Order: sequence, then structure tokens, then C-alpha cells
Amino acid sequence: MTKAQTARKKRANGVESRQRILDATVEIAGERGYQGTSIAAVSAKCGLPASSIYWHFADKDDLIAAVIERSFDTWLAEVALPDEDLGTPLEQVVAMAAKVAKSLVDAPDFLRLGLMLALERRPEEPRGRTVFLQVREVARAKIAETVSKLFPTLDENAVSTVTTYAVAGADGLFVQREIDGDAVDLVALFELHARLVFEAATRLAARSGE
Repeated sequence: MTKAQTARKKRANGVESRQRILDATVEIAGERGYQGTSIAAVSAKCGLPASSIYWHFADKDDLIAAVIERSFDTWLAEVALPDEDLGTPLEQVVAMAAKVAKSLVDAPDFLRLGLMLALERRPEEPRGRTVFLQVREVARAKIAETVSKLFPTLDENAVSTVTTYAVAGADGLFVQREIDGDAVDLVALFELHARLVFEAATRLAARSGE
């Protein structure tokens, strides 16, 4: 095996190990929360020594932050309107909401862990909480951009109101599914939520045009 082949194999093994560590962290954090997650528990779950985990991540906070970032990247890719030729603005919004809901069903770690951390108050703020609030602001800005695009007559305050309503409602629906599990059809509820948000924005836009 050449030096180049050896280097490629090491990189591939490193990527695979990192994913195994993140997957194990997701499982443990989902069961035990932030406080119950430890490097030792992750090591036992993924079958890699603690030294391997520390090679990839500085500490538990760094590990949790990486889990949130990985899941967020998957989620953010879905927060975009479909092409305009795929239906009316309302149909586009509903389709986007369905994609977001499906991504949360498939990769809920960003929101699940992030909300856990966001609701906690600690003397020293975990890096994971900071990362969650940062990436959440990115998501909020993207949703606000979509609202502005669909309703150009809305002023900044109205766009902020609609965006807050959309995000808060989505959080609530996600939490409800976390409580009740598969009994909650997250996709159907997100589609309903999208229609209600669209209706609220339409009414606000009509008032601004009076």
C-alpha cells in the first residue's frame, strides 16, 4: 500500500470513527439528557476508547455542539421554498413545512438537544447551548427572509411577529411529538401550521395595505 493510499485509509477511518462517536452521543443524550451524557458512556456505546473521542473532540461540550451542528445542517437544507412553478405560494409554504417536519423526524437531534440546553440555566453556559442559539438564529433569519419574499408589504416588525409565531409553533409541535411519539403526525401538523402562518401573514399584509 502506498503512502497516499495509507493516508486516504486513515482519513476514511477517522471520518467513520467521528460518525460512530456522534451517533452514540445522540442515543445517550436522547435517553439521559445533557447532564447524563459522559465521555465514558459514549465510549462504551460506540466501542471506541476515550482517547479516540478526545482526538476528535475537546470535551463533552464540544461533542454535544458537534451533534447539534451535524443535525442542523440536515435540517437547514430543507428550509427553502420549492420552485415557483411547483404551485401557489401557499402550496410552496406547505411543501416546505412538510420537508422540514420530515427532516425533524429523521434527524431530530438539533432541536431535541438544543431545546434541552436552551431551557437550562447554568453558571457556566455549555458550548452546545451557545451553538444551538447561533444556528437557531440562522434558521430564524432564513424563515424571515422567506416571509419577506412572500409578503413584501410587511414591515420589519410584522415579519418578526410572523417569524416568531412560525418558530414557536413549530417548537411546540415538535415537543408534543417528543411526548406522544408516533401518535403525533408531525408532517400533517406542520402542514396545518404552515397554512395558519400563511393566513396570519396574509391578514397582516392586507392591513398594511389599507
